[in-house]
Amino acid sequence: MSIRPTLEMRKAVETMEGAGVKLHRAFGFQNPTELDPFLLFDDFRNDHEEDFLRGFPWHPHRGIETITYVLDGTVAHADSLGNAGELNAGDVQWMTAGSGILHQEMPRGSAEGKMHGFQLWANLPGAMKMTAPRYQDVSATDIPTVVDDDGTSVRVIIGDFWGKTGPVDGIAADPQYLDISVPAGLRKTFRVDTYRRAFAYVFAGSGRFSDASAPTGVLLEKEVMGEEVNIRDMSGNRTLIRFGTGDEVTVQAGDEGIRFLLISGAPIAEPVAWHGPIVMNTKDELRQAIKDLNNGTFIQPAH
Repeated sequence: MSIRPTLEMRKAVETMEGAGVKLHRAFGFQNPTELDPFLLFDDFRNDHEEDFLRGFPWHPHRGIETITYVLDGTVAHADSLGNAGELNAGDVQWMTAGSGILHQEMPRGSAEGKMHGFQLWANLPGAMKMTAPRYQDVSATDIPTVVDDDGTSVRVIIGDFWGKTGPVDGIAADPQYLDISVPAGLRKTFRVDTYRRAFAYVFAGSGRFSDASAPTGVLLEKEVMGEEVNIRDMSGNRTLIRFGTGDEVTVQAGDEGIRFLLISGAPIAEPVAWHGPIVMNTKDELRQAIKDLNNGTFIQPAH
C-alpha cells in the first residue's frame, strides 16, 4: 500500500454562472490535464434565494458529461430531447452531452429557502465525443450507503466501494464518486485504484490528510504537520485537495468530524480544445461545434 501525496490544497473561488447564480469553483477553465478526466467542479451552496433562483437557463453542451449531486433544495431540469424532471435532496443526475444537447437547470431551494449541490464535468474521449446524448437520473433512495462499525459513512454514488456499487454506470471516465463522513477524532484510510487521478473536496468539518512525505515549503493554504496536511475548519471555506499517485488516502477527522467528496477517474490523456460548455479534441472540431450551434444543426437527429 502507498499513501497518495497531497500535491496541493486550495480554496474554492467565489464566482457567478448562469443567469446570476453565486457559487464556488474548486477548479475549471484552467489546466485540463491537472485532474484529467475531470474538467470542472462547482459547489452551489447558498442560504439566500436571490443568489440562486435565476438559475442556469438554456445552454448547450457537447463532448462532455455532467454530474449533478444535490444535497439540499431542488433543481428542475429540462432538455432539448424532451426530458424534464426534478432533482431533490440526495438525488444525482449524470448527463452524457455527447454530440450535443441544450438543457436548463433551475434551482428552487428547500422549504427554508436554501440550496446546496455540486456539479462535476467529466471529459469524453475523442471516440465518444459525438455519441448520442443520454440521462441517468438517480433517486437518493437508490444510492447505497455503507456505515462502518466506527460510524464512518460512505454514500457510493458511482463505482465500487466496500462491497457496494453505485447506481450510475457506463461512464467513459470509469469514475468513483464517494460522499464520505468520518466522525470526530477518527483516523480512516480509503482505497483508490492507482491508475486513477484523485481529489477530495471538503465541505464540512475539519481534519488532516496524510501525505506520502513531508513536503518542502508551503503550497497555498497547506499547513504541514509532520507528514499530514491540516485542514483547519472547512465548514465555510470549501477546499480542494489534489492527490498524487498511490492507492490510499488517509484522513484524521477533527473535533467536529469531517465530510468530503472523494472522486477519482481514469485519465483520458488526449488534446483538449475548450470553449465554455463545449469540449473537443481540436480547434477545428471546436469551430465546427460553434458553427453547428449558430446554424441550428447542433442537435443531431435521432436515428
